[in-house]
Amino acid sequence: MSRLDRPLGDLIAQLDRVGFDVGTHRVSVWSALLVVVVLVTVVVVARLGTLAARRALGRIHRLDPTQRLLGEKLVSIAIWAAAILIGIDLLGIDLTALAVFSGAFGLAIGFGLQKTFGNLIAGIILLMDRSIKPGDVIAIDDGNNRAVGQVKKIGIRAVSVTTRDKKEFLIPNEILMTTQVENWSYSSKEVRVRVPLTVAYGCDLDLAQRLMFESAKAAARVLDSPPPAVWITDFAEAGIAFEIRIWINDPEEGVGSVRSDVLKRVWQAFTEHGIALPDPGARNVKIVGERQPGDFA
Repeated sequence: MSRLDRPLGDLIAQLDRVGFDVGTHRVSVWSALLVVVVLVTVVVVARLGTLAARRALGRIHRLDPTQRLLGEKLVSIAIWAAAILIGIDLLGIDLTALAVFSGAFGLAIGFGLQKTFGNLIAGIILLMDRSIKPGDVIAIDDGNNRAVGQVKKIGIRAVSVTTRDKKEFLIPNEILMTTQVENWSYSSKEVRVRVPLTVAYGCDLDLAQRLMFESAKAAARVLDSPPPAVWITDFAEAGIAFEIRIWINDPEEGVGSVRSDVLKRVWQAFTEHGIALPDPGARNVKIVGERQPGDFA
């Protein structure tokens, strides 16, 4: 025995004397210190391993963000499971002796964490089938409320969806698996936006239609292909209802700004060419295409 081993052995023996016996097991300061050291080591090693795996996956450029996120979660689960098992082995815990207790305890934990594990599995399935990805613009309707926004993060428990007014919704993964979800950018980011407009009776309809088309085409975010379209949708009591249909490919920027841009250009064109809008004081005005609550403005 070396000179260093003897003082270390004496110190361990002294720490082990301070304690008490529970059945055949000895609970001492040394055993408590050993447990703390092993727990800290397990946490540190697991975190470092997860960080290293995340950096390694980040260097694989052929993986898209969804595949990279799925890989990170699976590797993280595997690392933590391995670290916990190694920690149990280092502490010398005999799991067979705790078989009955661990079974009952595991059953109680299973019932208590049923939703948590359900959300975990649902999140992994969402990442695997790529039906919802970070960056997608989605609309979810549970029958009472409507939330529209951009997916920022798919977590273990919930999906983070941020609206244009910076409200962040944390939607449990199970809800996205069991309810109908409107994904604006699932197969393509091109989204059609409808801009309703009503002109007064007696106007030159061909001229009004041409001005609306040119105004929509001149808007910055409106795509040239597919081209804008202008259609008559109704003969309302206040005037003739049109609908300008335009296409955009950046729904994450919202639709309120592009609607405003088109309407402003239409107003300027109508003013220059003498196209009249319905009298605001007219009675029984029929509103066409009224904006619905929850629109991604």
